[in-house]
Amino acid sequence: MPPRKRGPTKRLTVEETRLREAREGRAAWKRWGPYLSERQWGTVREDYSADGNAWDYFSHDQARSRAYHWGEDGIAGLSDDHQRLCFSVALWNGRDPILKERLFGLTNSEGNHGEDVKEYYFYLDSTPTHSYLKYLYKYPQDAFPYADLVDTNRQRGRHDPEYELLDTGVFDGDRYFDVTVEYAKAAPDDILVRISVSNRAAEPASLHVLPTLLFRNSWSWWPDREKPVLRRLEGPAVAVEASEAELGRFILHCEGEPALLFTENESNNERLFGTPNASPWVKDAFHVCVVDGRGDAVNPAGTGTKAAAHYRIDVGAGETAVIRLRLRAAAAGESQDEPFGRTFTQLFERRRSEADAFYRAVTPSHVGEDAALVLRQAMAGMLWSKQYYFYDTNLWLKERSEEGGAAPDRNREWFHLLGDHVISMPDKWEYPWFAAWDLAFHTVALGSVDIDFAKDQLDLLLRQTYVHPTGQIPAYEWNFGDVNPPVHAWAAIFLYRTEQALRGEGDREFLKRLFGRLAANFGWWINRKDRFGRSLFEGGFLGLDNIGVFDRSAALPTGGHLEQADGTAWMALFCQNMIEIASELAAHDSTYEELAANYAVEFLLIGRAINTLGPAGMWDEEDGFYYDVLRLPDGSATRLKVRSMVGLLPICATTVIEPSQRERLPRLISGILHWLDRMPDLRETIHATGPGHHGVGGRGLLGLADERRLRRILSRVLDEDEFLSPHGIRALSRHHADHPYVFSAGGQEFRVAYLPAESDSGMFGGNSNWRGPVWVPVNVLIIRALLHYYLYYGDNFRIECPTGSGREMNLFEVARDIANRLASIFLRDADGRRPVFGGSEKFQTDPHWRDNLLFYEYFHGDNGAGIGASHQTGWTGIVGSLIELFGKVDGDSFLAGGSDVTFGRQG
Repeated sequence: MPPRKRGPTKRLTVEETRLREAREGRAAWKRWGPYLSERQWGTVREDYSADGNAWDYFSHDQARSRAYHWGEDGIAGLSDDHQRLCFSVALWNGRDPILKERLFGLTNSEGNHGEDVKEYYFYLDSTPTHSYLKYLYKYPQDAFPYADLVDTNRQRGRHDPEYELLDTGVFDGDRYFDVTVEYAKAAPDDILVRISVSNRAAEPASLHVLPTLLFRNSWSWWPDREKPVLRRLEGPAVAVEASEAELGRFILHCEGEPALLFTENESNNERLFGTPNASPWVKDAFHVCVVDGRGDAVNPAGTGTKAAAHYRIDVGAGETAVIRLRLRAAAAGESQDEPFGRTFTQLFERRRSEADAFYRAVTPSHVGEDAALVLRQAMAGMLWSKQYYFYDTNLWLKERSEEGGAAPDRNREWFHLLGDHVISMPDKWEYPWFAAWDLAFHTVALGSVDIDFAKDQLDLLLRQTYVHPTGQIPAYEWNFGDVNPPVHAWAAIFLYRTEQALRGEGDREFLKRLFGRLAANFGWWINRKDRFGRSLFEGGFLGLDNIGVFDRSAALPTGGHLEQADGTAWMALFCQNMIEIASELAAHDSTYEELAANYAVEFLLIGRAINTLGPAGMWDEEDGFYYDVLRLPDGSATRLKVRSMVGLLPICATTVIEPSQRERLPRLISGILHWLDRMPDLRETIHATGPGHHGVGGRGLLGLADERRLRRILSRVLDEDEFLSPHGIRALSRHHADHPYVFSAGGQEFRVAYLPAESDSGMFGGNSNWRGPVWVPVNVLIIRALLHYYLYYGDNFRIECPTGSGREMNLFEVARDIANRLASIFLRDADGRRPVFGGSEKFQTDPHWRDNLLFYEYFHGDNGAGIGASHQTGWTGIVGSLIELFGKVDGDSFLAGGSDVTFGRQG
């Protein structure tokens, strides 16, 4: 498509100017950010156990005393982009058994529905360069109920709800502190910090606040690394100097007269293992000093690799106390006399105002105040979810072998992988590691606020240091060899179009670079997941965890193999995306036209395979639905007739073709038509295409589902007794609540029933459930497909929505209706309640809670309550993109302008 102009040149906001300076290398505005993990313990990287049990090898209880190997964690944390120097906040209420230095949660075996953080914290604001950041943590004034949370959850079964922190009563009577941490950058290496402690109780309360600075420990594991140092600066002001070979010198200025505490970020071997410590100053010294009252635990010389400013504050009932600090490069510090002068407050207000201006530019003017809040906090959560990820797999494997680790098979085939980057995480506590298909969705949402970071993230997993030499993309650290859906080509063309709309020209070098790597990944799928070369694909669980009758990543109890409707649909979409990318590149290099033709042929073959009629085909004519097919060892086949997202994904393999694309690539179009003329059965199995089959505006369509199949599938999708919930499309039809699917094999019964909330089985740990809840990312793909079908059909395709309501809609209206249902999860309803908070009265009615949003992993299939990981803003945050899209586009303008109008910002 030709480059698109963004219309009259608009003046950049101050934040957009910073983004441009960062992109052009004129100012390192992104050097510092919220790159600290919220859980480093219990990760694969830190696991050197004999049995591969990462949760038990490195526990939360050990974390205060045991030095990490590959990263750091903390509350409201900030670090440089290689996590050399880290800042976070520690707290003690005078009653807790331990110093609160990190967030607490249950491990996979402790929770009745898997691992789960048991804290309340919120990502309230962030600009893309992190020039302004805001984080809220709610800290009880009574002793934190660690043991109660563990013991009670252990006693509950999979059919019981989780026991949450509010359930313990620790917040009763509002006996808690709101600890708000804000950052504002005066310059790339000059960061202002404001910690506001609000006492929500009816009586005064005291709190110990320890802003903490530490160096990530690299010297203990790799002795050739020069050990950095923190030291007390002499003089009337309270300050800590940090010196590190690559980072240089920084100074942390501390307002007031806090006591400075120093120790080493090194393990307390005596507590952990009963062996002598290398130094008397160890990682948990601040806990021993503050909680146990032992002043001799910290280094009196005022040096170390971990330091804290110890503030003891008394806060009146309903009042707020403020602590101010400033972390800046020593050179900048020497040129400024007063770190806390009048400009401190002024700069905070200026940065917050600039953040307001930035989000006004992103948010369409028609979007209401509450929806704008959802959009902004969704983007803030995605920006806060960045984390420095360090993992040298080859070195880790060698170290495991040296330590006698008896689980060497984990990631052994991925010894080449070297992670050393800031990466957008699914959830920095529950999933503090990248996940391949999650990250693709992250980039689509992030593209509207920081296209450069989004492109870099998509490029990252396709680099030589990540992608396998065979072309496979690493899934996640628990098993890099697992298979995630191939959505990266879709994200690539989406980001290209977004940049094209925002800047008037797309980055062809980016597209060309990714095309080659994606071609290798496509080849891996063809060679490894199409068992018999029939264009019918497997793939295992494919990110949909427990959606299948069996564990789709394990050997089948029946023998044989599974031909997967979702795996095959993903590959059809992959083909379409590669065609579109190649077509864009072919306009400047004709070599790509032939490559596009190859993907077109593969798409046609997939269309014929998935739509084959008869008892062995995936399409069931009687049900009007796609199913997985079980191929048994004796050659027979049977459909596994579960009505799930697996059978909806084939409609997502749909891409509209604009007339300009056809006109630019006549040889490609001629070649495809030639194939269809030679093999008319190919034409009959896909959506009608070619001359005589052009839609509105002369558009064509590549799609697996023709009009008839689409209508039959949508009649189920839009049925409130099946897939359509008040808050989006369910992953499993509600039909299976009263009609569970049952399959018997080998004397064993396998059952799939509708479960709108948590899973009732241990498949994949039991903390993710695809048998009923609403998942935002796959809803987004369905919305995308409906919009593409609408561009082809316009008002010529109308359907009842909901099914049986008598109300007909075109497909744009259906897409918008689904998007509105998703957004309604987070929006206040007529009674002022947000479905995401379920039955929690504290969240629903308390003014200090109700507007602090949580973007959960998935949502209750009937009432929209948030379930699973509570901070999986990563792909759930894409709901902000839906609010933006339908806030700026109506059906008529979309039909007239084509998919162009979905990219860029409101004019």
